[in-house]
Amino acid sequence: MKELKFIILLVMGSMVTSCGSDFLEPAPSSGITSATYYKDASEVETALIAVYDGIQGTNSTSTDDLHAIQYEFYLTEMRSDNTRTKSGEGEAAQFEQYRVQATNGIVANYYGSFFNVILRANTVLGNLDVVDDANTAASFEAEAKFLRAYAYFNLVRLFGDIPLIDRVVTPSEKEMQFTRVSKSSIYELIESDLQTAISGLDNTYKTRASKAAAQALLAKVYLTENKNYAQAQLLCEDVMDSGFGLMDNFYDVFYTERNKEIIFAIGFETGLSSDSQNFSAEFLNGVGRTVGVNYVTNDAVNALDAYGGDRTQYSYRQDRLQSTQNQNIKYLPDGNDGGADGKTFVGDARLAGNDWIVLRYADVLLMHVEAIMAGAPETSSTSALTSFNKVRNRAGLADDEDGTITVDELLLERRVELAFENQRLFDLIRLGKAESVLSAFSSANGYGYTSSDLLLPIPQREINLSQGLMSQNPGY
Repeated sequence: MKELKFIILLVMGSMVTSCGSDFLEPAPSSGITSATYYKDASEVETALIAVYDGIQGTNSTSTDDLHAIQYEFYLTEMRSDNTRTKSGEGEAAQFEQYRVQATNGIVANYYGSFFNVILRANTVLGNLDVVDDANTAASFEAEAKFLRAYAYFNLVRLFGDIPLIDRVVTPSEKEMQFTRVSKSSIYELIESDLQTAISGLDNTYKTRASKAAAQALLAKVYLTENKNYAQAQLLCEDVMDSGFGLMDNFYDVFYTERNKEIIFAIGFETGLSSDSQNFSAEFLNGVGRTVGVNYVTNDAVNALDAYGGDRTQYSYRQDRLQSTQNQNIKYLPDGNDGGADGKTFVGDARLAGNDWIVLRYADVLLMHVEAIMAGAPETSSTSALTSFNKVRNRAGLADDEDGTITVDELLLERRVELAFENQRLFDLIRLGKAESVLSAFSSANGYGYTSSDLLLPIPQREINLSQGLMSQNPGY
């Protein structure tokens, strides 16, 4: 197997991705080297676009390829009470059963993918001196730092203490590559990077970094790490004043792409494996395989049925061949439902073009409520209720009944609004409910949850390569 983490990608031409009108598509010449490539702004922008390609990941089934965001649901939704495998078998089932091994290939792939994203961002930052125009250089810096912060935020929440690599390193710099630093140091870099992004970006794009995306992500960072509720509230309110809004129809959030609700999404395009994704097909078990993944738990079905309102019909459905199984349908491949059997698609479902939504306006409204609560068990704030009720009303539900929002009500609303969007596990952890909720869920299903399962193992491959520099997380 190729070493996933520190492949130095010096020629960026093969990594350029197409994400609709949000992307320029420079075509670099062949035969270039690291010593000659980065000569001007257009070449640095090619490297910048390649960072997005790294986040997309490779649409393939090869374990040698980096799959990045296309694998994220395994590490997030399937470690919550929202989703599971169809059969409870294989390496994927380790996530739902809370029995993840340090040798798990999906964990290693995700870890390697996002350190590769960090490498690509660092490559941009290390070559800004060739950009003559100061404003262009500042814009590139802001964009690259947003992407580096996004990658580090994903990694630190999943793995805890990790290496801090803020520049391109050589293979000989082993200590930096494998020395785990404290989470607080990682968060300092994330916050600094996002502050730079906020000051240097505007809201031109939805599948590239933007000011609003940086503000929303920093608000989530503040809520997660240092509980800076006042700043998180201000950041949410800045986004709320920036022209975004809820779509009238919940279905349109996912199938009218790059709409007014989308703040930041990872763009995909249909038909070409270089720009498409296969997670939509995986969710439906729609590619002739015997094992489906990210199937909906009975627990999530019950929550959606009772509290989802208009969202429920667009969130899950019964498997058309096995009525006892339920499928996640927020990302039907290119909007195609697979016909009468749910598996017969007009095109190849493995080449779907659905964008992956990272941040959207409803999330910001609910973060706004959380920030106003400021760690308290409940709030009756008029401002919080306004944001909370906007999300409920779009789902066809009445305003909050008693005018007081509790933490449990907020968690439930986030669950049914953002189901299967890789938010649930982080919500439970951030709001202090992971231990009680996941323990009960695990016991009810005969799984093996313990508190150490809130972090994933550092991939055993990384520990082996470190030759004693790297330690493992407790419990693995």
